[in-house]
Amino acid sequence: MSVRNKTRAGHSRAILYLSQREYVFSLLLLMLMPLRSFRYLAGFMVLLCVVPGSPIRAQVQNSSADFKSLAEAAAAARDENKVEEAIREYREALKLQPDWKEGLWYLGTLEYERDHYADAIPALRRLVELSPESGAAWNFLGLCEFETQEYALAAQHLSKGQYYADDPEILRVAKYHLALLDLRSGNFDGANAMLQSLIVQGAVGSQMKTSLGLALLRVPLWPEQVDPSQEALLQEAGNAAAQQAQGQTSAALQSFQTMLEKYPDTPYLHLAYGSTLLAAGKAQQAVVECRAEVAESPKSSAAHEWLAKSLEAAGEPEKARREFAAAKKLPPQDLEERIVLRYANRSAAAAGAADGNASAKGAGTSASFEELSRQADAANAAGNAELAMSGYRQALELRGDWQEGWWKLAMVSYATQHYTEAIAALKRWVERAPDVGTAWAVMGLSEFELKDYDNALIHLKRGQRLGLSGNLASVQLARYRLGILLNRSGQFENAEGLLMSVAGTGPLAGEVRFALGMSLLRMRLMPEAVENKNKTLVSAAGEIGELLKDSKYDEAFVKLDALVKQYPATPFVHYVYGTALGTLSRYDEAEEEFHREISLTPVSELPYLQLASIELRRHRGGDALGPAQTAVKLAPDSSDGHYLLGRAYLEMGNEKMAIAELEKAVGMAPESAQIHFNLGKAY
Repeated sequence: MSVRNKTRAGHSRAILYLSQREYVFSLLLLMLMPLRSFRYLAGFMVLLCVVPGSPIRAQVQNSSADFKSLAEAAAAARDENKVEEAIREYREALKLQPDWKEGLWYLGTLEYERDHYADAIPALRRLVELSPESGAAWNFLGLCEFETQEYALAAQHLSKGQYYADDPEILRVAKYHLALLDLRSGNFDGANAMLQSLIVQGAVGSQMKTSLGLALLRVPLWPEQVDPSQEALLQEAGNAAAQQAQGQTSAALQSFQTMLEKYPDTPYLHLAYGSTLLAAGKAQQAVVECRAEVAESPKSSAAHEWLAKSLEAAGEPEKARREFAAAKKLPPQDLEERIVLRYANRSAAAAGAADGNASAKGAGTSASFEELSRQADAANAAGNAELAMSGYRQALELRGDWQEGWWKLAMVSYATQHYTEAIAALKRWVERAPDVGTAWAVMGLSEFELKDYDNALIHLKRGQRLGLSGNLASVQLARYRLGILLNRSGQFENAEGLLMSVAGTGPLAGEVRFALGMSLLRMRLMPEAVENKNKTLVSAAGEIGELLKDSKYDEAFVKLDALVKQYPATPFVHYVYGTALGTLSRYDEAEEEFHREISLTPVSELPYLQLASIELRRHRGGDALGPAQTAVKLAPDSSDGHYLLGRAYLEMGNEKMAIAELEKAVGMAPESAQIHFNLGKAY
């Protein structure tokens, strides 16, 4: 069409109508023209494109029809989620119309979605040439370049995507990757600021916490590059950073104090604490912490700079000038080898070097490896664990990429209580297979035995999320250990659900029952820390929990009646009873038990949440409002509290207040379909 229009504009009175024979004759005549007359050929050939009956005109028409057909086929395949077929049709259509923006967009994004980043880049680069103000196109291009390790281009194009932002979800992903690029380059303050801008009020995911921790402690690594044994520290640091971003200054300062007690020799922890104190207006205390950091990291420009800022705020300008001068003399970026060595998992480069050394030893080494691996397997089968571990170690020295060998060494080491060696082998395994839940679970179990409870909790949770395999006893052990660690960290609802899933059967039935009782009674302890005088109570509560799980309410209520009579002043006994009564819609009796609980534990939000829930089930929004407001006041970070308060407002017809509370709840629990549903009703 465009060729035809252009030709008509230039030659409106010179259109020739040629028959097929005349066309061929004219073409031959043109071929015999002198070279000096060749300039007339181009215009004449363009003219022929519009001549009825000419092959060129027919070809243009056929091409247009072919493009339309291909575009329609591509869209249909995309709608039916036939990704490969859609990509094929888009590529064919773009051969006919290379500047088709819609086709370039869908080709690039479809390749991105199936992780074919290199294949997506050409289409997206052409698209941003044609549409330089498309923020989404710039962001997708930058994300693809990030994955193909073109980091300089990724940073440039993701930054453009921020400037032309037009899709909030893509923008969030792009911002996160820009923060990772800042981490890599040593721009820790920039990374921290960008990560904090992504945090909404409420829960922060595990990976985001680790990223925040890396920025706060000035570690130039990405979460997947971190040694698993450092994850607990980094997540605690990230949690403090999140609290600061959410305006919870007192909680953040308390978190730093706790971390300094647990990890006193951590580089840049004093600096992070000091900068938070300074932001809170506590300049003198900030000076103390920043001085401690300068002593720990004397070659750090950041440490001197923050000490200078603290001194300036504390009214000591001369000392501040000296520290600013000291900071200027030092390199601006803190890409320190000591930090990388402290936090990095065994590097791929080191592993590759080991593999290369093994390969350099030649064919004899290969035979030796085969013999060693056979001997190790034979020793393992014969039950000679020490000989098996020795054989696996020697074989892995020759072939560091032997993934199966790392797994076998880990399993033998764990079975023989060599937990440190099991963890070391599993670290190598998860580098190449990070999505195997059983590996993380065994690592967590090993850390549990070494009393590294914080990391054990992280890795057992990851194993549970990714999925556990193995026999019933091993799965029960992993879930039991995770359950008691959840109790220890105060995550009682999660612990209760997990322990109920493995309660009543298996070799650990008694231990699981006891831990379940601890969950119901909200005991933030390890089982061995329960006092002897309370063990009968805990066991009885666990037995009641099992009965309730199996819907054996008659038996459960007999035992509950006896329990509240025997322990009327024990915290959460009435709460357990009230919850069970509420399950059977015995609301008046349940409310009585919750009010008794409030008299015993007035600072707990749990009975107030239950009272609000009961009133909402009765469709009494006005009566639910008071308990829900009290629950939110006692626990401002409770997604359940904000959800129930939003429900109460919605029941009362106050949609504006309902939306405000339900949006807070969604921010804290974005995976909750129930909250989203009620927010939709409020909208």
